[in-house]
Amino acid sequence: MSKDSAQVWNAPKSTPDTNQEALEAWQDATARLREVANREGLTRTEVARRSGVPLGTISAWYDGTYNGNYENTTARVVRWLDAVEEQRAAAVETPQAPDWVDTATGKELWDTLVYAQVMPEIAVVTLGAGMGKTTTARRYVSIRPNAYLVTMRPTTAGKHSMLQELALALDVIERNPARLDRAIGHRLQRNGRHTLLIVDEAQNLKDDAADQLRYFHDEYGCGIVLLGNDEVASRFGRKDPRKGQAQFHRRVGKRIERLTPAAADVEAFIDAWRVEDAEARKLLQAIGRKPGALGQIDKTMRLAGIFAMGSGEQVAAEHIRAAWNDRSGEAI
Repeated sequence: MSKDSAQVWNAPKSTPDTNQEALEAWQDATARLREVANREGLTRTEVARRSGVPLGTISAWYDGTYNGNYENTTARVVRWLDAVEEQRAAAVETPQAPDWVDTATGKELWDTLVYAQVMPEIAVVTLGAGMGKTTTARRYVSIRPNAYLVTMRPTTAGKHSMLQELALALDVIERNPARLDRAIGHRLQRNGRHTLLIVDEAQNLKDDAADQLRYFHDEYGCGIVLLGNDEVASRFGRKDPRKGQAQFHRRVGKRIERLTPAAADVEAFIDAWRVEDAEARKLLQAIGRKPGALGQIDKTMRLAGIFAMGSGEQVAAEHIRAAWNDRSGEAI
């Protein structure tokens, strides 16, 4: 809890002049609000934004100096507090996705990231949707020093827009566009360190942007890893480079292409969710073979947890089946 939050949520300054019933409701609501706001470190501005009660209204109401209708404002605050507690209870009771699952494919990707950073080399990795490439990359940069992750999108496809995105990700400040690539290069420069740039959703890159990455590798000695869908493999990872890609292609030191998860990956993910029932596991195995793979298991288990919570039960095959039907519109 911040110092500001502690100051804001002291006890109310005054006691409102209202009827006994309204006063008791106000006292109960302000005590609840103080507890929630202090627990979550919320300022008055943030409470006003989340509850939909104007800042001036909620401040005067809380302080006991409000000139308006206490019953109405108290009711609005109580509705918001009830929703906060309901969401908190649901978060506790709903099965939570595992933070990290050590799958065989994830380990192969991890080893490739280490290889690209240490050597340094360029690597091209194509994994199917929902197979954990982004999760693995995020975990990697959170642990390994001098590793950076940037995610491309259609609007950052060209060289100049990609450089701007890289500058944000690497915390590079350079106001002269002509010097931006050099400033980024100096941040990525090996210079006694092992540096790595991971580019996710690399299928969005245009050829001039990819060539700029190749330049960073050549000039500054950093590792580069391109992550993406099967278009990444067809453009940068195939054995015979297409026209204009020869320079980049011959610098690729390692390629991975896995469009569907291994059975062991699916089993590891189901284990991480602590599902033991044979029928439930069979359903999740089938879901894991669908497009979206492990991500489909994750989303289905979250929804199944809500269904189970509503009936006061543990997640079972019937909840998983209902969740998949609800999400996909098809039976399994």
